[in-house]
Amino acid sequence: MKIYRPSILLASLVCALAWGPAQAAVSNEEAAKLKSELTPLGAERAGNKDGSIPAWTGAPIPYANYKSGAKRPDPFAADKPLYTVTAKNMEQYADKLTDGTKALLKKFPDTYKLEVYPTRRTAAAPQWVYDNTFKNATTAKIEADKPVGAFGGIPFPIPQSGAEVMSNHLLRWRGGAIKTGVRAYQTTAAGQRVLIGESVTDEQMPYYFQGSPAEFEKQNDYWTLRILTSGPPLRAGEAIAGRENVDGDKTQVWVYLPGQRRVRKLPNACCDTPSPPTAGLMNFDETFVFIGRLDRTDFKILGKKEILIPYNTNAVQTAASDDEVLGKNHMNPEKLRWELHRVWLVEAAVRAGQRHVTPKSLYYVDEDSWYAVLADRWDAKGQLWKTIFQLPFAAPDMPGVASNTFGYYDLLSGSWFVQGLMTEAPIQYQLVPRYKDSTFTPDALAGEGVR
Repeated sequence: MKIYRPSILLASLVCALAWGPAQAAVSNEEAAKLKSELTPLGAERAGNKDGSIPAWTGAPIPYANYKSGAKRPDPFAADKPLYTVTAKNMEQYADKLTDGTKALLKKFPDTYKLEVYPTRRTAAAPQWVYDNTFKNATTAKIEADKPVGAFGGIPFPIPQSGAEVMSNHLLRWRGGAIKTGVRAYQTTAAGQRVLIGESVTDEQMPYYFQGSPAEFEKQNDYWTLRILTSGPPLRAGEAIAGRENVDGDKTQVWVYLPGQRRVRKLPNACCDTPSPPTAGLMNFDETFVFIGRLDRTDFKILGKKEILIPYNTNAVQTAASDDEVLGKNHMNPEKLRWELHRVWLVEAAVRAGQRHVTPKSLYYVDEDSWYAVLADRWDAKGQLWKTIFQLPFAAPDMPGVASNTFGYYDLLSGSWFVQGLMTEAPIQYQLVPRYKDSTFTPDALAGEGVR
């Protein structure tokens, strides 16, 4: 694989550090680059040589007539595709395609394609997130497979190991408290679409509560979530609450099932355990491409590379109906925007003594936003089994890049799944005031239960 090495800094990280154990925080001299050659979140500020990736400026995106909770307008609706990648011309762009993308182009040569648009570097954050990221650069480190010494910003803006890159994804900026309506669909290899779930989600990131880190450090729950399901009829009344902790041993998830009329704590809410919000179709650690523990897997930086990824996908949210964005065997290519971005390549292998249904994975983490946008996963036979995706969209009101829609393609069976689709939702990724912490507890879940 040809690896893109854009700077002496990156080369030194890859060659000298990425293969070894996690390192301590960077020096003050290194951190100072966040105010010069790097963006405040740690990406390369400059564009690439041919200009196909522009320089990051951080300039606000004009964004008029947006009502909180409504469909966010597409700020780049006037853009036209630069080119289209198909099964016929994919070899021309092979170095910019993931293995999973190539497999989809080959599997569905008549319908799958990539409409490639101008790259828009929309990743941003409030100034206080930039300030905290700068502080984290010299204080954060990985201890016992857990990120520590970080708060309110990207923990490792100048990463020195694969675990640090994945920690940046887990602790990425995506707003403080959020409310949204979502749907989930499974589509069989024959193209039959099934509504798996319709729900309202409440979530927040205590890691990004403004103020002192002392409150966060009392529990270290970085992401809390509640899902109230209203459909389909078979699942109506189900509810889930979760508290994702930087210490995986302290992560907690509870589920309420109307037929049992009681709240139960899930004993193993991680890794390759099937995830209830997806009706068991995705594993816990496939949520938003990756979530969960760092102690079951060895993560290794392979380098940085220019890759075509879904980005600024506001057109998926602004479409009139789910039918417009869901095709027979994949998402509707006409509604999906692809852009060329620099991404960190992180290889993941199951650690000795552990087990997983997918022993090898490759993650593609956007350098600007730290979103793991794509991932490929291989089964125990060494076959490329799944390609996982999420669809980042521009949210200038936040400000920054957000995402709520994710899923996977099963390259062996031909089926596919999408979760968090907001196209027809009455509330789309609405930034709301901070929830009470009790919202995300088993007692609150029992109170919401339909009896």
